[in-house]
Amino acid sequence: MLQSLPDPDAKLLLRAGQVHHYARRDVVVREGDVADSFHIVLDGRAAVRVTTPAGESAIVNILGPDAHFGEVSLLGRSDPRRTASIVALEAMRTLSIPATVFRDLRDRNPRLERLVSTILARRVDELSAQVVEAMYDSLERRVARRLAGLASVYGSIGDEVTIPLTQDELSQLVGGARPSVNQVLGRFAEEGLLTIGRGRITVTDAEALARRAS
Repeated sequence: MLQSLPDPDAKLLLRAGQVHHYARRDVVVREGDVADSFHIVLDGRAAVRVTTPAGESAIVNILGPDAHFGEVSLLGRSDPRRTASIVALEAMRTLSIPATVFRDLRDRNPRLERLVSTILARRVDELSAQVVEAMYDSLERRVARRLAGLASVYGSIGDEVTIPLTQDELSQLVGGARPSVNQVLGRFAEEGLLTIGRGRITVTDAEALARRAS
């Protein structure tokens, strides 16, 4: 992410950063809190949770190593607020960089301005793709795409990968009713693409799932 910056500026950001350690289920940042830092995931995985209109909490994404969050803190708005909660799914580390450091350096370096713009544009593209997917793709394709993506987060394409999520959590991720998602998982299991266990889904053929998602 920092490769587009001159070495001195990249080193300045890294020196200003602080490594934080989190245990499973720790809340890294909380929705609605003041957004004052940008995080890069060094290792481990976390769930992105948002509050639904009904007041419930739902998972909308899973972050793995090299992912980042906290872009809203870089916008320069007064009193920015976190738009989601980040909850550790396992032991994890992040590099937290204060937003003030980004903003001070951005005033002097147009390259950092472009970096922030790129980060925000990528996030908008991701969200736009999720909206289109939810509106126009079949549930089967959404489940296949999400499982193929999670397989890359938890392992490597081509390997058997265990995803430690419940079927209810997967239903939240794909935006489908749990009974309907369970039916899709059952069909995939019959085809030998995955196996279902208590609190986990093991993908046995991620390449076939990726083909089903395309």
